[in-house]
Amino acid sequence: MSKTVIMTDSASDISRENEEKYGIKIICFQHAFGDKTYISRKDFNNREYYQLLEGFDGIPATAQVTPFEFQEIYEQEYADGCNDLIYVSINSKGSATHDNAVLASQLFFDEHPEARDTMRIHVIDGRVYTGGYGHAVVEGARMLADGASADEVVEFITDWCDHCEIYFVPYTLKYAAKSGRINGATAFLGNALGIKPLMLIKDQTINDVAKIRGDKNVIRTIKTHSMERMKEGKPYLIVYGSDPALGREMADAMTEAVGVPPADLYEIGAEIAANAGPKVVGVMYYAK
Repeated sequence: MSKTVIMTDSASDISRENEEKYGIKIICFQHAFGDKTYISRKDFNNREYYQLLEGFDGIPATAQVTPFEFQEIYEQEYADGCNDLIYVSINSKGSATHDNAVLASQLFFDEHPEARDTMRIHVIDGRVYTGGYGHAVVEGARMLADGASADEVVEFITDWCDHCEIYFVPYTLKYAAKSGRINGATAFLGNALGIKPLMLIKDQTINDVAKIRGDKNVIRTIKTHSMERMKEGKPYLIVYGSDPALGREMADAMTEAVGVPPADLYEIGAEIAANAGPKVVGVMYYAK
């Protein structure tokens, strides 16, 4: 019987429930706060990370997963009889982790040419962040559990990631300023005036597409923009951070507008919060 393993990284923000239910393997990033290093999902949960982040004056550094680490994983899966290993990575434009996974697969097969006859390694670029590709992984794992082939799962995941977009709003700009994603003076002025940027993740890039004045306009603006771009009949998802009530409010607004509830809600983890801040809300969808 063919054995297929599906794997992703901790930036996908997949819930522990789905991780365990579908046997999804998750590679966890390391985060350095000064001279202290933590492993995502192991040394803290999301709430604990938000507290670490707010109490830290600098910029926590996230370490990419190295080719050596991937080689070790491939070696172990090969030894365990894996025939198809499907790894869905964080956006390759935001981390070298994807390219390291590809390089490691080349090195693995150079060292084990005999494995080419029995094992395939599929490295798929998630192209976005958080549940944008986490959803594809969970659905792919569900497809496997229902008897789908590895090729069918790879096709589904690739198609979703190629079309997924995310509209989101960070409620403070100080983290984006700390990481250098926006100018410090711009962040200060935006925070002082209560102006929040509407950000769009599309085609592997993050762009500021609109300015929102006042918290009360955030949900409505995200909903309006998302409805213009999402494909009818496809599932959508909600992303939120340290304020679960915002996630529920966003879900309610979209449910009323679309007519069906979101497929899932994703709480951002360390990798996203480090750059966007702990308080965010947004919509992830399959674009037209």
